[in-house]
Amino acid sequence: MNDESATPRRKRGVPEGLWLRCPKCSATIFRKQVEKNLRMCPECSHHFYVPARVRIQQLFDDDSFEEWYTELRSVDPLNFHDQKPYKSRLVAEQKKTGLDEACVVGKGYMRGRPVVFGLTDSAFIMGSMGSVVGEKLTRATEEATRQKLPLIIVSGSGGGARMHEGILSLMQMGKVSAALGRFHDAGGLYISVLTDPTMGGVAASFASLGDVVIAEPEALIGFAGPRVVKATVSSELPEGFQTSEFLLKHGFVDTIVPRSELRSEIVRVVDYCT
Repeated sequence: MNDESATPRRKRGVPEGLWLRCPKCSATIFRKQVEKNLRMCPECSHHFYVPARVRIQQLFDDDSFEEWYTELRSVDPLNFHDQKPYKSRLVAEQKKTGLDEACVVGKGYMRGRPVVFGLTDSAFIMGSMGSVVGEKLTRATEEATRQKLPLIIVSGSGGGARMHEGILSLMQMGKVSAALGRFHDAGGLYISVLTDPTMGGVAASFASLGDVVIAEPEALIGFAGPRVVKATVSSELPEGFQTSEFLLKHGFVDTIVPRSELRSEIVRVVDYCT
């Protein structure tokens, strides 16, 4: 007869991913609590990364967003290899994020107001601007011009031009900016929302061209990163350099809006301007 009491009981472990540690206040917080709080820390309101699909759910009326240009796919004009072939990297990023590319565009309704919308997602090759990202944003801008609708772009790109596509990626900065110029000349309203991070060629082009520029709190915004800038100028940088708060103080952004108020603020600006 076996003595079951002699058999050691296996300890129950805490399921992996159940808790998060806030990088700002170091609090250990329940992941579901963060999700319910729009991916903000319930202790200090630190703004965590938001995936593209979740951002759309947060901003738009239920089931009102229609995605455009889903058939567009990046190609490999340079046959580029770094740690892996660019074609393989694209496939891996698509599987990891569930996105076709680093950019999502379309039309939807925010509290009943129709708008054309675009966003870049840093989870997909750091939200870098390849030819498809530029093409989607350009087409969305041109469609906003045609339909005479406000244009909202949420930037979440830690990269600039996507090196894997060479000069073709650099051209996207000018292409999107030119489309925005035509949109402006037609009297369109463009609201640019800067989230953490908004860097590189994205910050140097369409993200900085809004009629109204809104930033989330403590977002990193700039062209080159602080370490690169510090090494270049060989001097200490001001406290809070390249944060939303620093840029608001120096006139680069118009207002800082916490995520819990972002949808209401965008609607308020649309109502006021149109």
